[in-house]
Amino acid sequence: MALKRYKPTTPGRRHAELPDYTELSPAAPEKSLLRPKPKKSGRNNQGHITARWRGGGHKRQYRVIDFARDKDGIPARVVTREYDPNRSAWITLLHYADGEKRYILAPMELAIGTVVEAGDKAEVSVGNSLPLARIPLGSSIHNLEFYPRSGGAIARSAGTSAKLIGKEDDRAHVRLPSGEVRIFRTDCRATVGEVSNPDHKNVKHGSAGRMRHLGWKPEVRGTAMNPVDHPHGGGEGRGHVGGPKVSPTGKTAKGGRTRKSKKKSSALIVRRAGEGRR
Repeated sequence: MALKRYKPTTPGRRHAELPDYTELSPAAPEKSLLRPKPKKSGRNNQGHITARWRGGGHKRQYRVIDFARDKDGIPARVVTREYDPNRSAWITLLHYADGEKRYILAPMELAIGTVVEAGDKAEVSVGNSLPLARIPLGSSIHNLEFYPRSGGAIARSAGTSAKLIGKEDDRAHVRLPSGEVRIFRTDCRATVGEVSNPDHKNVKHGSAGRMRHLGWKPEVRGTAMNPVDHPHGGGEGRGHVGGPKVSPTGKTAKGGRTRKSKKKSSALIVRRAGEGRR
């Protein structure tokens, strides 16, 4: 989907580049798949801020997405392509032959009216969900499972996809969107194709007011704070950060490695992100 530019009628409109929603369906979201979504404003269950600069924003309802794709062998027709305020990708509504309705992540090039299917016997076509064992090498996939029947968890944001680059017995090598190559079991399922809305990364909101409607508050630099508020704070004048750059809790930030060295799943990583690149 292309981005839409506006005439510079205001300073905010001058630099705004926003999605063109013309290809989305005008229909209202399916009521049976909506759930309440209370606002958390970046707080955890103890009321402590764990995600900074969040708050306010327009009221939202959660759309229940079928990441598991566990209705095997039942064809479904693509009815709509819709906006989801809770994620960067578009979503699409499926009407199954048995009458059930479900939302899935909308892949690119999946037209309204197409019939999709999930299961071990599904065809290798865009929008179908099937095990890695049946997907050809070099295919672009998304909504990939970490473990069989755990539900898709990898490559779900707008414009992303993973690539199946190798198979050996019951193991498959997949290159993730980060560049990391990781081993998966071949009975893990994935959806064929790339996630929709690839221009999401190029969106320029143009004004602070639009960001507030999306739930984002102004972001304050650590160096502009007092020492009691941030490790980078304090000092005379506009002093630089003397030690390593860290988060407010002292965790290494700005590119530092934070993965646990003894994590068991490290044995499944063939090549880490960024290795072998110039």
